[in-house]
Amino acid sequence: MTRSALVLGGGGITGIAWELGLLHGLARAGVDLTDADLVVGTSAGSVVGAQVRSGTPLDELYEAQLAPPTGERAATLSRWTMLRLAPALLRPGSAREKRARIGRKALRANPGDGSDRVAVIRHRVPWEEWPEGDLRVTAVDADTGELVVLDRDGGVDLVHAVAASCAVPMVWPPVSTGGRRLVDGGVRSTANADLAEGCDPVVVVAPLPRSLSRATSVAAQLTRTGATRTAVLAPDARALAAIGKNVLDPARRADAARAGLAQAADVADEVRATWSATARG
Repeated sequence: MTRSALVLGGGGITGIAWELGLLHGLARAGVDLTDADLVVGTSAGSVVGAQVRSGTPLDELYEAQLAPPTGERAATLSRWTMLRLAPALLRPGSAREKRARIGRKALRANPGDGSDRVAVIRHRVPWEEWPEGDLRVTAVDADTGELVVLDRDGGVDLVHAVAASCAVPMVWPPVSTGGRRLVDGGVRSTANADLAEGCDPVVVVAPLPRSLSRATSVAAQLTRTGATRTAVLAPDARALAAIGKNVLDPARRADAARAGLAQAADVADEVRATWSATARG
């Protein structure tokens, strides 16, 4: 039997909520993606991956998204932020060189060690130890542009790994851990689905499915996995309206979670066909 993979992409605070709503709704429909052999988490997806691997029931994780977002600091991932990153991406160079330029911008914009953000993430992921099972969390080395895949054998505790994966450049400071300064894994790809290479089936849950290049698109990355049974789940029109334009707005969290729960009913049959034990065996 081949290994199954669940890939959880980035998408901010509302992305966490939508992903948890969707996963909860699918589980209620009899399709529990959290039993995947491999879970890959990027940015928001790293939070969700750590939470679902922790053993906390999905209904509890979902209900937590509906609570008032007290203590959550609002931020803005604006078009202006993206425009400030554009020169680093448009100048000639390899993909790694472009990521390193973004990393240097992030270091200049927020020169701290990210300890304040680690404290924030600890409220969402209150476990230093990695959970059982294969969980991989993505980040990017701010100095070199190298993709860094963190797991239970990498010498970095879970909280710091997730905080690094969520360190959005120009918004939050890079996180210093394991002798490196790390930024959001979404700098490389919003999903990093190619880390599921060799797995089949592969389901990608992608709040932000678009990519900056063809090579880092979800479709291209899925092709590189070699999987023949795949599904890509992105927010539908109702979910996009609930999420709004600023994915870092905690006031949108509950609506995004409800939208994910509602969308699950529409995609359950498709996902079941991809994920079923018969197909996997």
